[in-house]
Amino acid sequence: MLNDLDCRGLECPAPVLRVRQFIEEENPAAIAVLVDNDAARQNVSRFLEHHSYRVSSEQQGGRFRVVGTRTEGAAVPETMTPSPVREKRESGAGKIMVLITSETMGHGDDALGDMLMFNFLKTLKEMGPELWRVVFVNSGVKFTADGSEGVPVLRELVESGVGIMACGACLAYFHILDKIQVGEVTNMLEVVTAMKRADSVITV
Repeated sequence: MLNDLDCRGLECPAPVLRVRQFIEEENPAAIAVLVDNDAARQNVSRFLEHHSYRVSSEQQGGRFRVVGTRTEGAAVPETMTPSPVREKRESGAGKIMVLITSETMGHGDDALGDMLMFNFLKTLKEMGPELWRVVFVNSGVKFTADGSEGVPVLRELVESGVGIMACGACLAYFHILDKIQVGEVTNMLEVVTAMKRADSVITV
């Protein structure tokens, strides 16, 4: 029987960091992780899947139990990294990451800011193949959720190979974690890693 790695009560991205450390130190064939929110469940699950674990999860009252079993023949990388969004533009020079920190652009009139931000999202495709990832944090995550006029715009970007990432803690804060319609739920470790890998980061 597996002993559970208890990551309940840890703020993002601590559950993923704990799991990474445990795998690097113990190299387990199987691992069970306890978390207390769905954003952490998704982040831990995706991390394990990226590192060659077959993953299942179940909800037990107010907690989630994530179980990972290493697939046959899989090896642990020497240096483990958080899982990347699956997109077509992993290689090539000039990778641009755009960080969206709000649902409005600029300071002043919010109605004008809403319009400007939506127009900005629609115009992102003009960056061409250099546009690599668009990451949403704080109230910016609302663009990825059900009912947002930004969803079809972002889906078009995904179809062209752009990675869309939405902060799981932010989605949970606004109670829209279960309403995300485009992109992948992410954590701060993946956001920081994406910043490091990008050739340039544009913050809006």
